[in-house]
Amino acid sequence: MKKIVAWTLALAWIAVPMILSAQPFPEDNPPPCDGPFGGPCPIDGGLGFLIAAGVAYGGKKAWDLTKKG
Repeated sequence: MKKIVAWTLALAWIAVPMILSAQPFPEDNPPPCDGPFGGPCPIDGGLGFLIAAGVAYGGKKAWDLTKKG
């Protein structure tokens, strides 16, 4: 049963982003960043989550080291 759940979650983890990115932009809403090589795109949101995840992971590792030794 655990293998079925694991395989289902792995398949969903792979398939959902492909399905969501396949939707075209509506005609009245142009793509962000002015075309393929236009103005700069904001990357703050994703970068902030990545940094927060790294800090949380490092904090957990540091906490585990202090508890262990």
